[in-house]
This record gives sequence, structure tokens and C-alpha cells, in this order.
Amino acid sequence: MSLELLKGTLDVLVLKTLSWGPLHGYGVSRAIRAATDDLLQVEEGALYPALRRLEARGLVEASWGRTDTGREARFYTLTPAGTEALGAEMATWDRYVAAMARVLEAEGPLG
Repeated sequence: MSLELLKGTLDVLVLKTLSWGPLHGYGVSRAIRAATDDLLQVEEGALYPALRRLEARGLVEASWGRTDTGREARFYTLTPAGTEALGAEMATWDRYVAAMARVLEAEGPLG
């Protein structure tokens, strides 16, 4: 089963994934799949533009390195600004999830 990502969620997923340590693009995609038991699958066509967008905003840095298999790849690292942005985004998501839960658990209109 695959869930479509809500617009605007990919950036926070990428930031959170990079908070665990530097990864190349495929590693980011694989980590998101693993963390969600394959429910969220990030396609290359969405992931790499998101990584470039985050890099342009100064939230991640990229440098060339070698993968475990010896291939050369760009590895992405969270910057201090990225760590700060992740904290703000997570707080926003916590409020959003709590609000959604209140609506979904309500048995009728409140008020």
C-alpha cells in the first residue's frame, strides 16, 4: 500500500530523515520507506527537487562522497538552520495532528 504525500509534507520528512545523519538521495528515500513500513514511498521525481529546494534555502548542505557500494553520490546533511526549521515544522505538525484527531474523534458538532 502506498499513501500519497500531502503537499508540503515531503520537506519535513526529508529534514527529519537527515536529522539522523548524512544520507544520499536514495538513502533518504529508503529511510522514509523503512520508517513508515513502506507506506510512504518517495519517488525520485519528487525527492531530488525537494533536496535542491532545501539546499537553496540553506536547510541542507550537499557534498560528494562514496556510498557503501563505492559509487560516488551527493550526501546531504542538515544545517543548523535546517535543525531549527525542523523543530518549527514538527511543532506545526503536532498541532495539525492534534486538531485532526479532535475532529475525527468528535461525535458531533462542538459548541
